[in-house]
Amino acid sequence: MDWDFFFRQLESGMNINETCFYFKDDPNEVEHYLGYISGQENPYWVGYCDIDGGCDFKNATELVNAQIFNGKTLKERWSNVIICHIEGCGLDDWMKYFHHI
Repeated sequence: MDWDFFFRQLESGMNINETCFYFKDDPNEVEHYLGYISGQENPYWVGYCDIDGGCDFKNATELVNAQIFNGKTLKERWSNVIICHIEGCGLDDWMKYFHHI
């Protein structure tokens, strides 16, 4: 998935919760999660990162620029991201059946 498209979806907070992914340069393929929960003071969240217990953010820009994936940002590592599922659906189904910005 193209970075600009992904970031637009994340920033909108629409149909992006429970995004599961791993980094293809990780031999253990450890899964990470991120998402958006409306109505929260810090609605953007990440689980299974460098911060024990995960972390949350005020906006999408803070999330993607946080150095929480082996000391690097999601934006820096994007070329190695493999998305497993979003909103409980495989990437192909998510692209086909969900509304996107």
